[in-house]
Amino acid sequence: MTVAGVLMAFPFLWMALTSLKSESEATIFPPRLLPQNWLFSNYLLAWHSAPFARYFLNSGIVAVGQTVLGLFSSALAAYALARMRIPGKRIIFGILIATLMIPPEATLIPNYITIQRLHWYDTYFALIVPFGASVLSIFLLRQAFLQVPHELYEAAVLDGCSHARYLARIVLPLSRSALAVVGLLTFIRGWNDFQWPLIVTSSESVRPIQVGLSIFESDVSTQFQLLMAGTMMAVVPILILFLIAQRQLVQGISRAGLR
Repeated sequence: MTVAGVLMAFPFLWMALTSLKSESEATIFPPRLLPQNWLFSNYLLAWHSAPFARYFLNSGIVAVGQTVLGLFSSALAAYALARMRIPGKRIIFGILIATLMIPPEATLIPNYITIQRLHWYDTYFALIVPFGASVLSIFLLRQAFLQVPHELYEAAVLDGCSHARYLARIVLPLSRSALAVVGLLTFIRGWNDFQWPLIVTSSESVRPIQVGLSIFESDVSTQFQLLMAGTMMAVVPILILFLIAQRQLVQGISRAGLR
């Protein structure tokens, strides 16, 4: 596990060290691990190369919007598939799982046409609404809801509890770990998304940080040291969020049955 951990952490270490190199050191061959001159000023140069404050704000709005909308829709769908009596719900659930085999590239053009016809191009709606539901999130929450004892529902019904109240007062509090997993995965996906925002945005007012990093790339060359500095700044919020929710993440994955 130590060897695997070192292998997984090495790209992050390389990124951090490259962000402190000069342009000549970042492109030298054979490459060197440690920089000769530690240029912390690269972070300041990278920050002022583009409106990164706006990019960070856009990424936060998109990631939080996708997370809130995704948790709301996934919890309702998962509860219906787990606890409610719906004709053919196993078939419905099977069809939902089957959609996971469809590559996102296959739906890219139809989704883009839909966004254009809704006049959502270059808006937050185009970045948030299409990701407001996730089959993977529905699957994880359904597995967690199935583990809630059915006797609790029977007792709640005797007390006059409706499905909505039972979900809000009993099921969701008992599934906090699974909700943390779904929320964290959704937030990371929204924060790291590049292809879709690149296609449906054209202005800096709504573009997220991942698209903003492309400013350091051109047809002629790439400023690797500034690109790595900007990437480090984009990765830090995700690392902090993961460290905060690490325990809930491990518990939620194990309880959801995804091992």
